[in-house]
Amino acid sequence: MCRSIKTLRPPVMPVVEDEDIRAAALQYVRKVSGFRAPAAHNKDAFDAAVEAVAEATRTLLDELVVRGTPKAEVAS
Repeated sequence: MCRSIKTLRPPVMPVVEDEDIRAAALQYVRKVSGFRAPAAHNKDAFDAAVEAVAEATRTLLDELVVRGTPKAEVAS
């Protein structure tokens, strides 16, 4: 599932931009919903889901501890 979503955690991506997180969230919501772009009547729900997934992703990346990664790289 979601083969085009790239790994965002250190050390694979030492610097993760908000646009990377949003792109991954958008791809996930597209895959789960089955829609590349939502119809007008589903746009609010679609956009809210993208934002929720992006926020959850940021929280996950901020809290992950990856063994072998220097602490300076872990902090975002």
